[in-house]
Amino acid sequence: MTLEELKLRQLTNQYLITPADKMTVVRDLCGIQAQFIVNAMHSLKIRCTEYDDATVADGLVKNWTVRGTVHVFAEEDLALFKHCDSGKNYRNDNWSGYSTWKKLDGTYKQCWALSPERQRLYAHVILQALENDTYTRDELKQICREAGMTELEESAMFDQWGGGIRDLCERGFMNYVVQEKKAYCLSPMFTPIPEDAANLEIARRYFTNIAPATIHDAMYFFHATAAQVKAWLTELPVTATECNGKTYYYIENGKSYTGNIPRCLFLSGFDQLMLGYEKKESLYLIPENIRAIFNLAGIVMPSLMLDGRIVGKWKKKNRKLTIELFADIPQRDIAVIKGKAESLWPDLAAIAFERK
Repeated sequence: MTLEELKLRQLTNQYLITPADKMTVVRDLCGIQAQFIVNAMHSLKIRCTEYDDATVADGLVKNWTVRGTVHVFAEEDLALFKHCDSGKNYRNDNWSGYSTWKKLDGTYKQCWALSPERQRLYAHVILQALENDTYTRDELKQICREAGMTELEESAMFDQWGGGIRDLCERGFMNYVVQEKKAYCLSPMFTPIPEDAANLEIARRYFTNIAPATIHDAMYFFHATAAQVKAWLTELPVTATECNGKTYYYIENGKSYTGNIPRCLFLSGFDQLMLGYEKKESLYLIPENIRAIFNLAGIVMPSLMLDGRIVGKWKKKNRKLTIELFADIPQRDIAVIKGKAESLWPDLAAIAFERK
């Protein structure tokens, strides 16, 4: 398989050539990474037919899934992504408490911020509140304070890396609301799929709808070991192909790959096309530009693709779009980029180009 054929398959499978309905996209792509909800919504916008800001959240939930990161995915897939330790921790109301590091007497020391009894108490406070409505993070903090939560306990329950709130999500009690402001809602009941079966199904979706991919690509996407990926490959009906000395695996899905690589794509931050494959072996990004897209803070920047190559990055604030190009490009390509931008954001007031 040639490099162009690989790109064509990946772009087609990721619905960047032929869009599909929202539910098909989120299921096939194993959800959409959503630390910043604006990125997830843009990822869906460029892949979905009949995208509508007013209804895009319908049928979707947000929670920790692949790679231990927050994704937007179909509510019907809760049982797949929230396997809750193969069901052993599903709605488990037994707690062991959280430890946290605090600066005491001039040094950082480990202390118990929540006893198991207090953790259980405030888990119940939060879940009882959510029975009546959705609440933001700050609103839940206030509810807990009124129930007697101390500042130290709050730092553990609402820790920036998840804390007790994350554990409630991981155990299938609650989800994030799919919106820009951080808020939470109760989760519908579901029966978790055993972890091994769930991981194999997610791998099936990956090799069907994100691949062709190498073993290294899958290791990167799943944060898995080579042994884990190879074990999945032995259980899946994959086909192997060679390109530039590397072996790529994929599952036939019946799609046609007769389209053309798009002239221009505005990919979102944390886009699945960037996260689906090992960044150092990207088919789209040359090594010297990796840090411009994958910065040292762990942020994956919105990128600009032209004829199958990442040529820059972009940011949009209000009605102004700023594009930073990694190299000079012809004026005819500038015109193509402007045309694509105006079709995505008809209300743009200004488009500015900068050079890296």
